[in-house]
Amino acid sequence: MIGKVYLVGSGPGDPELLTIKAKRLIESAEVILYDQLPGKAILDMLPASAERIDVGKYAGDHKLSQWQINELLVKRAKEGKLVVRLKGGDPYLFGRGGEEAQVLVREGIEVEVVPGITSAIAVPAYAGIPITHRDYASMVTFITGHEDPTKEETGLDWELLARFEGTLVILMGVSMLESNVKELLKHGKSIDTPVAVIEKGTRPDQRVTVGTLADIVGLCKQRNVRAPAITVIGDVVKLHRELVKH
Repeated sequence: MIGKVYLVGSGPGDPELLTIKAKRLIESAEVILYDQLPGKAILDMLPASAERIDVGKYAGDHKLSQWQINELLVKRAKEGKLVVRLKGGDPYLFGRGGEEAQVLVREGIEVEVVPGITSAIAVPAYAGIPITHRDYASMVTFITGHEDPTKEETGLDWELLARFEGTLVILMGVSMLESNVKELLKHGKSIDTPVAVIEKGTRPDQRVTVGTLADIVGLCKQRNVRAPAITVIGDVVKLHRELVKH
């Protein structure tokens, strides 16, 4: 019998934000392939009875390539196992879940997606930043901070993004922060545009760095900001000081 693969979103890191379904599947899984994004609190919940495989992609240290992860998912499923591919946030938002699902379907393996609370919304919320607000932003755009390095040209239209009057949320973009800021300024975004960079969002050691496009790069360097972090750009950032006690 061929097993089944669940692409499970673990949310932004707070274990209480796991969905009931995600928790049930984690507890019943025979094999769990995970990376670092779910965070220690959630990874500590993985059952000892399951085969636990770290497939995390750390800066400069990829334990397994994406094609190796795909092969492992296929192999374990064809062994008849109940497999959970555990991902931070939501599997289909910059999580490569769509690519993994395609591979599994082509191999004739049943796959089910379990959506997770995306960090693109939850992390700013925990930092007192609603990504939409009637007085500040009626639109929001999610941007990846790490495009496919094999692409010949960027898929991001920085001229359009600089003109965008809503909220910009950049995921996985710490290493590209300076470059992204330069692109926005080059294409006419105001230097006074508020920016927040939120590290380890929803976790006990969450940290928020607030500035503007003029000074956020310098502030992040001074504070030694590190991934995982999310960047929020737009007037909604002004609400941070009002909605979070300091």
